[in-house]
Amino acid sequence: MDVKICDSWKTVLQAEFAKPYFADLVEFVKAEYGRKRVFPAGRNIFRAFDKCPFEQVKVVIIGQYPYHGPGQANGLCFSVNDGVPFPPSLQNIFQEVHTDTGNPVPTTGNLDRWAEQGVLLLNAVLTVREHEAASHAGMGWERFTDAVVNALAGHREGIVYMLWGSYAQKKASFVNPERNCILKTVHPSPLSAYRGFFGCKHFSQANQYLQSRGQEPINW
Repeated sequence: MDVKICDSWKTVLQAEFAKPYFADLVEFVKAEYGRKRVFPAGRNIFRAFDKCPFEQVKVVIIGQYPYHGPGQANGLCFSVNDGVPFPPSLQNIFQEVHTDTGNPVPTTGNLDRWAEQGVLLLNAVLTVREHEAASHAGMGWERFTDAVVNALAGHREGIVYMLWGSYAQKKASFVNPERNCILKTVHPSPLSAYRGFFGCKHFSQANQYLQSRGQEPINW
């Protein structure tokens, strides 16, 4: 199957695209876009990969599924387009960045700038119906994104995995902590952020690890 995705990822994931479940997933997604309002825009489904090629990944952040409100999802987990108000979890992420690194809270929630520095902003499920959280869960995306994490774990090392919440921690539970940097805390949602996300210092720790390996830190 010819999937429109960054060439480096296409090479790594080619076998996955050829599996029957992926063909079924594609048919489901096409049908959903044809009869429902679905986010993100079709051209942005694989945008996280296009913005962060396989060989350039330095940090992985795992979300669950795209924002389901109009005008929010842009293909990168936790990210919204320029001019869109910050969702609560993103507000909390920016607050922790500011507290941890001293960087000012940005004026835009568009995280392209992170992705272009090597941060893979991966949702476990890549599409969602409007106003129906997790509506595309269980249709095959989770298997695909498991393969993404497996590919990184099997072919790359020295990556920082920021695993926020139990869902993300299970998703990457097999990543070797001796070959990578595993940072875990609660989800940045307002429901849990005060139970450990605030003060976790993941952003400075990630940069310390990258610099210890001779890599450029991320400008958060």
